[in-house]
Amino acid sequence: MRVLQKYFAAEIGRSVIFVLIAFLALFGFFDLIAELKAVGHGGYKIQHALLFVLLSMPGYLYELMPIAALIGTIWTLSQFAARSEFTIMRASSMSTGMAGMMLIKIGLVFAIVTFVFGEFLVPASSNMAERIRTMNQGGSLSQEFRSGLWTKDVIRANGKDGDAIGSRFLNVRTVQPDGQLTGLKIYEFNRNFHLTSLITAAKADYQGDNTWLLSNVTEAEFGETELMGAVAASDITTAISTRKFASKPLISEVTPEILSVGFSDPAKMSAYDLVNYTQYLAENNRETVRYEIALWKKVVYPFAVFVMMALALPFAYLHFRSGGVSLKIFTGIMIGVSFQLINSLFSHLGLLNTWPPFATAILPSLLFLLAAIFALLWVERH
Repeated sequence: MRVLQKYFAAEIGRSVIFVLIAFLALFGFFDLIAELKAVGHGGYKIQHALLFVLLSMPGYLYELMPIAALIGTIWTLSQFAARSEFTIMRASSMSTGMAGMMLIKIGLVFAIVTFVFGEFLVPASSNMAERIRTMNQGGSLSQEFRSGLWTKDVIRANGKDGDAIGSRFLNVRTVQPDGQLTGLKIYEFNRNFHLTSLITAAKADYQGDNTWLLSNVTEAEFGETELMGAVAASDITTAISTRKFASKPLISEVTPEILSVGFSDPAKMSAYDLVNYTQYLAENNRETVRYEIALWKKVVYPFAVFVMMALALPFAYLHFRSGGVSLKIFTGIMIGVSFQLINSLFSHLGLLNTWPPFATAILPSLLFLLAAIFALLWVERH
């Protein structure tokens, strides 16, 4: 059985790698054609477009791994069936359960690769690709918003820690690719939701440890007691004090990583970043369903490799006369495309209907796993 395990692993591994290379070349070609339209704008040159496409490849590999595992396994098992090798293996006491266990061991390697790419390589390469495009096209990350970027923060008694004593709304005109913020307006409210201060700053640079350094700062403080007792315009004027600073530190839970998440596709974020951002949104009473669904999909997606390989196993029981290898490969492609479409459909339905995030993420895989079990039972009976 150890010899068969190595034989299965070598044949399926070669097939899956070949399918991945073919898919990556195809998607890379289409992406390069799309990027050529932007070449020549600002400092964006052909080498930047090539680098952008290259950095997009880890994301495609992560998305295509289950489909590649399906098609590669179908190809290998179809070849075994066509050469009667699978029949000889079964005659040599190899049961369906034993074949399934061998596929699970092989799929474990693909699942680990999928997890590593999704958790480490895809977030880093995607951020780097967008940064290259933005920097060389002379843009900024928030120009698409008419009023800039808005985010909410909690004001705490001791700066970073302590009890919440108010809330803060930050309006940023632009977020530069290097993380610098320009054109800031900061509205601070107390626990009674009364405006206590309005801070404007030309720019803000992150210093680490949840601290921003504001430059060219103007701070207007509103005395709540004086304003409540104001009866004339002069009273209101005296209740508002204005100060200017060349620079001023600001301690905030908002970090460049959190701001960059607002421009990131949740599917390309790591599970660690999704957990942190979901917690940040929950603390600020903001909607978290979209990111919770993305988090559970990130956890569940590597296991889709096992589901796809289970779907490929019934093809080994179909003899060559039951359909050509090309027909089986086409069927595998259609199954893989259907899985991706249904996976995406459930994400949107879960978001619209507020389904439990875990159920939304795992239902497509469960449906296809049930289909694989039904197909195995059917081919064994017939």
